[in-house]
Amino acid sequence: MPATPLPATPPPAAPPAFSEATFDFLEGLAAQNERAWFEAHKADYEAHCRGPALALVRALAPHLERLAPRFRADDRKVGGSLMRVHRDTRFSADKRPYKTNVGVQLRHEGGADVHAPGVYLHLAPEGCFLGIGVWMPEPPVLDGIRRHIVADPGAWTAAVAGSTGWRFDGEHGAGEKLKRAPKGYDPDHPLIEVLKQRSHLGTVDLRRAELFGAGAADRVAGYLEQGLPYLRWLTAACGAPF
Repeated sequence: MPATPLPATPPPAAPPAFSEATFDFLEGLAAQNERAWFEAHKADYEAHCRGPALALVRALAPHLERLAPRFRADDRKVGGSLMRVHRDTRFSADKRPYKTNVGVQLRHEGGADVHAPGVYLHLAPEGCFLGIGVWMPEPPVLDGIRRHIVADPGAWTAAVAGSTGWRFDGEHGAGEKLKRAPKGYDPDHPLIEVLKQRSHLGTVDLRRAELFGAGAADRVAGYLEQGLPYLRWLTAACGAPF
């Protein structure tokens, strides 16, 4: 008697991925930023925002191990690379309870002890971007970056020039500067405008479609690889190992 064939093993389900539904949810949240609406649409948040974000974090882990092994892709639902959707409204006049973007931060392993650079991915209906750098570091760290620039201006210039496709012009909240030269620095220094910066960030704008589907991690990693000269320089300027 012929053996009964075993049932075919179904193919593994594809990991969740960002899609236009992600931005539909974020637009709805922006229009109805209240707890009742969010709770009624929490399944949509899980399916179209948190699930895809954690899947992308997991997919980025081997890329980070290859490109920048001291940076971490942490796929915990709480306390990991995915930034929380709830806003801290305690000290803000804006009492809207939820952020209307998806934010993913790939932190340096020493981030708990030193103000090291990070990698940041931002998705919002008004635009998406990838960022590398430090935002508003503490004065000792900021002064260390400035001293690093003064000690070897050519290294900063080479790092920026070598980061093909990246912008260092103050986009996405990175443009706040001192009005005058920092105390102790030459106001005629050729990089004085860089020395005035209070944050040191590079950014690259992304199209929504680049974050859709199974190839999103490869595309993000490709941009990150292009920005490695600057990330490597800035990590050293902050006194952290790369």
